[in-house]
Amino acid sequence: MVHLTRIYTKTGDDGTTGLADFSRTNKSGILMEAIGAVDEANSSLGMIDPHYDQDFINQMQNDLFDLGAVLAGATTVKITEDRIKYVEDKIDMLNETLSPLQSFILPKGDIHLARAIVRRAERRVWEAVEANGVDPIVAKYLNRLSDFLFVLARYDYGRLGETL
Repeated sequence: MVHLTRIYTKTGDDGTTGLADFSRTNKSGILMEAIGAVDEANSSLGMIDPHYDQDFINQMQNDLFDLGAVLAGATTVKITEDRIKYVEDKIDMLNETLSPLQSFILPKGDIHLARAIVRRAERRVWEAVEANGVDPIVAKYLNRLSDFLFVLARYDYGRLGETL
């Protein structure tokens, strides 16, 4: 558990920020863009209407915190294939309740917005994979998470009795 006694440190006033290994990097760099995009994705999950399995949404948010820490170079946490399999299982479970997709659907609502933000985070992470040697499993998790959000949006529309 992190305990913050003071929020501002002023160490970032020079355009750099600290990483998990205590090194500093430019705030405008590819790695920080990826970390920021993951943070934005995490916040967007927090905006999803809580009628769906909130424990699972919370778990995905915790995974995204871990993912951000991995991007920052933390060695105490990691994203594993088990986490990806867990998301895949949720996708399969929801998808079984849906009729086959016949065409594209118009993106509407908080879930589709979160999906689009997660996809942007994935693109930024792929840039960090290519430029900084970040473990590609981070991008793979985001890819699967965006798949889950797509299926959840379809499920949600069905729950509301709306047509796609």
